[in-house]
Amino acid sequence: MTILSALEWLAHTPWSVALHESQYVWPFTESIHVLTLTLFVGSAVMLDLRLLGLALRDVPVSELTGRLLPWTRAGFAVMVATGVMLFYATPVTYYQSIFFRIKVVLLVVAGVNVFVFHTRTHQSVSAWDRDARPPRAARVAAIVSLVSWAGVVVSGRLIAYNWFSCDIQPQPAFINWVSSCVVGPP
Repeated sequence: MTILSALEWLAHTPWSVALHESQYVWPFTESIHVLTLTLFVGSAVMLDLRLLGLALRDVPVSELTGRLLPWTRAGFAVMVATGVMLFYATPVTYYQSIFFRIKVVLLVVAGVNVFVFHTRTHQSVSAWDRDARPPRAARVAAIVSLVSWAGVVVSGRLIAYNWFSCDIQPQPAFINWVSSCVVGPP
């Protein structure tokens, strides 16, 4: 069974069809996804700006992370849950979306960045907690975070405007390949 055939099966399950065809659940889920994305990314941006020394310079990094992390984690958890629901509603469409694939790659980059920051850079926060300009590793983590989360937001928004849909043919062979489009002979 290929990934595409598994997703086609998933798209035809009763829950997937019901979610996709729902007049209220789909827009509600998408709205909650966007709101929690705003909560998550907003708190991440605040921390990133502090790590870059551009904002809240007089606030210790440990104090800021202590205050923001509960909100960040809550926003992330709900954002992931609603994102999975949105994917579940139309899995083939998302799977074949170039913008969705870009979003997934950027999510992985952001996740690795968060992991490295919290397991390495932030471990020594007591040495630079009150510095107006944190060490280079913290600033690099902040830049990677800002760029990757901005990319996640933009690519996520562009999923709705997918100019490279498999339903629109002919497309360049490269686009069909990247999107895993199944195209018959011309």
